[in-house]
Amino acid sequence: MSKIVIIGSGFSGLSAASYLSAAGHEVHIFEKNESEGGRARQFTTDTGYVFDMGPSWYWMPDVFERFFNDFGVSVADVYNLKLLNPSFDVVFGEKDTMHVPENYAALKQLFESIESGSATKLDQFMEEARYKYDTGMSDLVYKPGLSLVEFADINLIKGAARLQVFSSFSKHVRKFFSHPKLIALMEFPVLFLGAMPKDTPALYSLMNYAGLKLGTWYPMGGFGKVIEAMKTIANHHGTQIHLNAEVESIGIENNRVSHIQVNGSRFNCDAIVASADYHHVESKLLPQAARNYSNKYWDKKTFAPSCLIYYLGVNKRLQNINHHTLFFDENLDQHSIEIYKDPKWPTKPLFYVCCPSQTDDSVAPAGHENLFLLMPLAPGLEDTPELREKYFKIMMDRLEIQTGEDIRNHIDYKKGYCINDFITDYHSYKGNAYGLANTLLQTAILKPSIRNKKIKNLFYTGQLTVPGPGVPPSIISGKIASNQIQNYFNKI
Repeated sequence: MSKIVIIGSGFSGLSAASYLSAAGHEVHIFEKNESEGGRARQFTTDTGYVFDMGPSWYWMPDVFERFFNDFGVSVADVYNLKLLNPSFDVVFGEKDTMHVPENYAALKQLFESIESGSATKLDQFMEEARYKYDTGMSDLVYKPGLSLVEFADINLIKGAARLQVFSSFSKHVRKFFSHPKLIALMEFPVLFLGAMPKDTPALYSLMNYAGLKLGTWYPMGGFGKVIEAMKTIANHHGTQIHLNAEVESIGIENNRVSHIQVNGSRFNCDAIVASADYHHVESKLLPQAARNYSNKYWDKKTFAPSCLIYYLGVNKRLQNINHHTLFFDENLDQHSIEIYKDPKWPTKPLFYVCCPSQTDDSVAPAGHENLFLLMPLAPGLEDTPELREKYFKIMMDRLEIQTGEDIRNHIDYKKGYCINDFITDYHSYKGNAYGLANTLLQTAILKPSIRNKKIKNLFYTGQLTVPGPGVPPSIISGKIASNQIQNYFNKI
């Protein structure tokens, strides 16, 4: 039995641990924080609020189902999913809110009411997006991205043009729709991918299919229930999880990892999966000669945004708010430029509000609301209490206009979280929140390698390697890394 160390207990770490322990290995997860989950941790206040610290959008339900099916259970066995309706709201201005229905026929009616002929165009767009989703999620995303040979599949080659890897997402959307509201609705999912729409491959219209056809879901109890279920799978197969256990260095002997140093003690191992921040692992835990990439390499990469988050408890129920609300009442292009091209705190920010207590009574005390405010911003910026409060006021001003009621005077819990916290809690490079942007030059084999090129028994997983940022890709990344380790042991 081989002893495998996994650094970090986020989605990718728990996924890798589950597969490797189920395969018979002795698996140990070392987590620097006091609870599992990485960016998907939860925290509970003394007064009864339960906050998801990170992910709040449950898309691509088939990926979650496939993971649990691999271990003989279904999602329904481990947590309760609810389909949201509306899927989400988009605020374009005062008294101008689009409620995006979960029902596709109703969605087509909404499109047609905004732009004549767009219902038919939506069918055409979605048919293309469905092909990309089916191909991408069954073939492309499970490849380790180590060689072009992986993509020498006759079906992939035949369908390469339909995947539109080399086309601009922004131009693709505008071939179908011309109304600004419809363009904004179709472009918003790529914000999760960390790049401007014009720099994102049209391949990622698969995200529109995921969000608008497969639905927006919510795990009752929050994303912490997903982490809890994955932890249960890993534990069931023997994974041991060590909390408050920060890995300080990786030891190498005879060109193999041999041990880690954790909380001042040595822990021997036969292989390592690094689910922690890739840059941190390379720059802080490995000697320079064993690193895949230099600091110069990372500096040239395009990163997805960081964000300013506020976790708020409100001591009354709110009107005129649903589970997910996107505030697109300012210019998307300007905010995007100030993230990717001219990094600065945004002039007129867009932001997002999640109110899970509208769906789930368990995440707030009776008669209260649980609010999560998130504003994307460029990584690596100055992060001060004054800047946080400035943008808190901006967001709250617009939220109170939208709901038509006073909220600030009813806040009985408030916690801010921003760039400095991402660095402190996750050693996140420049405080990024979502990983590497999915630009053309950072796709598949052009992403940081899932395998260390110099140390044969060291592998990486998570949002900075294949397949990319987001919860479903991270779960898949753990499976890819586990397969690579299995291949390694099969060869020795």
